[in-house]
Amino acid sequence: MAGADAADDTDEYKLRACIERLTGGRVLSLKRQVRWRPAWFAEVELGGRSLHVHVRGDRNSDILPFPELRREADIIEVLETHGVAVPHIYGMCDDPVAIVMQNVPGSRDVSLAADAAQRRSVARQFIEAVAAMHHLPVDLFTAKGIKAPGNPREIALAGLEAYWPLYEKNKQGPEPLIEFAVHWLRTHVPVHRTRASFIQFDSGQFLFEDGRLTALYDFEFAMIGEPLTDLATMRMRDSYEPLGDEFRALCRHYETVTGEAIDASVLRFQNALFSTVSCMQMAGRMSAPEPGDPHDVYLEWDLALKRVLVLILAECMNVQLERPPSGAAAPALGPAMLDMLEDAVGQLQASDDMQDARRKSALKLLEYVRRADEFNGWLERAARTEAIPFLGRRSAEGPEFEARLEDFVRTAGPEHDEGLLQYFAAQVDRRVEVFGSTQIGRSARHVHLPPIE
Repeated sequence: MAGADAADDTDEYKLRACIERLTGGRVLSLKRQVRWRPAWFAEVELGGRSLHVHVRGDRNSDILPFPELRREADIIEVLETHGVAVPHIYGMCDDPVAIVMQNVPGSRDVSLAADAAQRRSVARQFIEAVAAMHHLPVDLFTAKGIKAPGNPREIALAGLEAYWPLYEKNKQGPEPLIEFAVHWLRTHVPVHRTRASFIQFDSGQFLFEDGRLTALYDFEFAMIGEPLTDLATMRMRDSYEPLGDEFRALCRHYETVTGEAIDASVLRFQNALFSTVSCMQMAGRMSAPEPGDPHDVYLEWDLALKRVLVLILAECMNVQLERPPSGAAAPALGPAMLDMLEDAVGQLQASDDMQDARRKSALKLLEYVRRADEFNGWLERAARTEAIPFLGRRSAEGPEFEARLEDFVRTAGPEHDEGLLQYFAAQVDRRVEVFGSTQIGRSARHVHLPPIE
């Protein structure tokens, strides 16, 4: 950790100089945000007043379809120029790579609103901002190098095609559930929608203060595609970041603002697509984690996203999912060894907030591993047994079993869709049952899809 901390100190020294150059002020303070991606808050003195600045650092990750931070800065500048509430961009730092932007006041937590009426008002202001963004000319963004789809199929599949090269590059082993979802998406594309819009893609991220929307934020996944994608992704986000009003009420408000009826089947399709590409994004990291990854965050996302994926596919296919039977614990390592490791990590002394966050991350992983030690044998046996209708009784374990299942998924006809979905949903449900009581698994336990109509 000493080397990493020294690098952080060097980065912060260079960031101070960059912030001062871009703002014309003097940095009074610079503090690292305690989270899994590099980010800082700065206070800058400029002409006798304080300027509050946010520095959005480079994730240095290969799980992003659009890794260039300058792309995101360009997008935000276009949105600001055309009246969408976004942070002001002061400029880019090249070393370390970072966007220097306005630190917009406000919170994303709608529970902090004064009352229910204010929450509903904020949610509607957000929908109005999204609708305005959707009606900006796409030429504004293609001029910045953002790719535009050329036909209805490309509009519908814009998100999938953006992530596909990354998935193929990072895929480390069989991914039967993802391959099943991709196959379903490619064979059920809604091709009656002909208008593409600029979309945030990972929508539902906004700030408000005193009942007023202050900004939309986070455009690293933004692209040109199906506008209902943004409603689909905010529907997913509502599980852990409530929007402030019933989702179906916000859909009706979007219809009122735009004058366009929402096609619920297309919204559901985009819901399934976003869930799929989110799982694709995590796939390589689950089987081959990289040093320095936020491992607890990726595990949390992977389980929650797979839960969303099977739920939305069931909606799309009009399938009633069956609840699988439970199993019993059978520890492999035994508790003593894990107790020792947990005690050893618990004794580590944190010298600052970032070190403390890393220590807490390790304890979350230990809690998760303890549950895996108890139940992984049962999970694997259940998965193999329930795959017999597809694969027969030939014995296979581990990667060989997953590879055979993936091969079957890729060639299976539509007559197997419901059976395969029930199979995958059962495996996900069991994992939620096992890990849902852990800090990493609780997001998956709370996943829900609010009604559209």
